[in-house]
Amino acid sequence: MLRRIVEIDEVKCNGCGLCIKACHEGAIEMVDGKARLISDIYCDGLGDCLPECPTGAIQIIEREALEYDDEAVQRLKLEKSKSNKTEHSLPCGCPGSAARTIERKSNISIKTPVKAEVSQSTSELTQWPVQIKLIHPQAPYLKGADLLVAADCTAYAYANFHSDFIKGRITLIGCPKLDDLEYYKEKLTEIIRNNNLKSITVVRMEVPCCGGIINAVKSAMLEAQVIVPYSEVTIGTDGSIIK
Repeated sequence: MLRRIVEIDEVKCNGCGLCIKACHEGAIEMVDGKARLISDIYCDGLGDCLPECPTGAIQIIEREALEYDDEAVQRLKLEKSKSNKTEHSLPCGCPGSAARTIERKSNISIKTPVKAEVSQSTSELTQWPVQIKLIHPQAPYLKGADLLVAADCTAYAYANFHSDFIKGRITLIGCPKLDDLEYYKEKLTEIIRNNNLKSITVVRMEVPCCGGIINAVKSAMLEAQVIVPYSEVTIGTDGSIIK
């Protein structure tokens, strides 16, 4: 039958998962880091997911599609409810919530630190605070800065974070999964608009929900109407640089 139904542009999708929370029927799931309509029968075509998409990846189109099946939706909800109780997973199925052990080969034994010992590494942090929520948008160290905006897990996952990313930059960290991304965007907009930044580097984890921090920075540049030289780096959960 010809009817209205959701269409998702996987190129535009940043994997934030907001559409999944907005879809009351459970018609959208995360597949390989991208939102995907799992079956026509679960989509009622009302488009509750549209206003939640920060990248405009979702639209309502009219095409030949299977009829919406409310009974199938109820069965799907029941199955997901049972699965969540069993696996204790988040509704969006975010890989960031999946427990895993990372095997490391090392012959170095853990030693109790001794005050007299000299540290083998040096902090490259040149300002405080670092949390996005606590940064004052007109702090003097922001003027003309090379800015690092990092998801907070990245510093724990990537061993040389200080030397490879913090060095020479002003550091802002936050969690795009647990914090308010709209607040991030507003704060970053003010920072970008008023500080004549030299560059912005965004470092995120590979998990889909971490894409929100990239969207916050890009949206802030558009809102501020200031385009700053920009780059992004993705860190794998095993601590490697993916791209």
